Amino acid sequence: MAGRHENAGGGDLFGDPAPVTRTTGPAPHRRAGAAPARTQPLADRLRPASLDDVVGQDHLLGPDGALRRMLERGSLASLILWGGPGVGKTTIARLLADAAGLRFMQLSAVFSGVADLKRAFDDARRLAESGKGTLLFVDEIHRFNRAQQDGFLPVVEDGTVVLVGATTENPSFALNGALLSRCQVLVLRRLDDPALERLLARAEAETGRTLPLTPDGRATLRAMADGDGRYLLNMVEQVLAVRADQPLDAQGLSGLLARRAVLYDKDREEHYNLISALHKSLRGSDPDAALYWFARMLEGGEDPRYIARRLTRFAAEDVGMADPQALPLAVAAWETYERLGSPEGELALAQLVVHLGTAPKSNAVYTAYKAARRLAKSTGSLMPPAHILNAPTGLMKDLGYGRGYEYDHDSDEGFSGQNYFPDGMRREALYRPTDRGYERDIARRLDSWARLRESRRS
Repeated sequence: MAGRHENAGGGDLFGDPAPVTRTTGPAPHRRAGAAPARTQPLADRLRPASLDDVVGQDHLLGPDGALRRMLERGSLASLILWGGPGVGKTTIARLLADAAGLRFMQLSAVFSGVADLKRAFDDARRLAESGKGTLLFVDEIHRFNRAQQDGFLPVVEDGTVVLVGATTENPSFALNGALLSRCQVLVLRRLDDPALERLLARAEAETGRTLPLTPDGRATLRAMADGDGRYLLNMVEQVLAVRADQPLDAQGLSGLLARRAVLYDKDREEHYNLISALHKSLRGSDPDAALYWFARMLEGGEDPRYIARRLTRFAAEDVGMADPQALPLAVAAWETYERLGSPEGELALAQLVVHLGTAPKSNAVYTAYKAARRLAKSTGSLMPPAHILNAPTGLMKDLGYGRGYEYDHDSDEGFSGQNYFPDGMRREALYRPTDRGYERDIARRLDSWARLRESRRS
């Protein structure tokens, strides 16, 4: 039967049963001779006693994992642990301190200020003078401002502390470059189905009860946890508190428990991750995946107008002339949403997602536009050739404006083949249509005009 870590503060991952006593390394699950505190949350009672007990992070803690190798070398570096809630950041930090023989000290950036940092650094220096090391764990480290983050640099550089920071935000954006350069960033994975099932089995062993769930209900419970082990165990306690006449299926469980809100922050990394996934699914002509990411953004509370704007951009940038109707359809879908609002208007956006996902793709116009901007920048202020300039005054006629211009509609095949680039400038082929969709016809037309142009020059 699994027990609890004797220090119940913080923490977010749960472990297998461990020996009752241990003379070195991590603290035991339960003090020898201590009675189990059944009022203690299940998540705390199942806190791991060793790194071997941690689930879902084998890429870091397995035989070839980065943390395992550090401990074997006896050289634990300062770390940034990046991962979602309930994946083990606090627990791993505690167990690393135990395994490395360091005193564990914890701060939260939400509740701590400069004075708290100074006290922590002073305590660590006094310990260092007596030959003892400190692992300083800082939860939500991204919430410290840049000046506070800079305050860690001296104590990390001189070895006063081994810093382990935990963050749910992308460290590349949330942390100072100077601090990042002194720490190794390790990514903790969200708990997958096998890891969550192991936690359910441990919960049943700890409580001595089998969860009153059908196989479908059990799968639904894991799905509702959304990769968060702590949240899973909190739901387990609610399920065990119910007196059910028969096992709960998926529908019964959903009626009992509130589904966890989708992890989505419209101002942070998840926002950009999902719009990137939508954009690339469309570009890869996968309407099913695109609809999924579209729905994920809506479920997360994203403003449909933002999605409409990005889809309109995609129509111009990635579909382009391969399907010239994509852009007006995008504008129409956007306008439909503005007129109908949610949820009716979202169907028009869903139709647009499917159209863009199934449309032929071409970025030829986008590529030509960028090439034209580079060419315009490099050629300066060259004048248009005189024959295509209007001549509204006598002086301009005397200067040759408009002289020799051929009216294309009066030419054979409606094409004069004249030069429209500045005199003396080499002709550039900026727009190169693909052989996809409507651009296939455009390519044939341009090839025909190129042959006519050459024939009329000779």
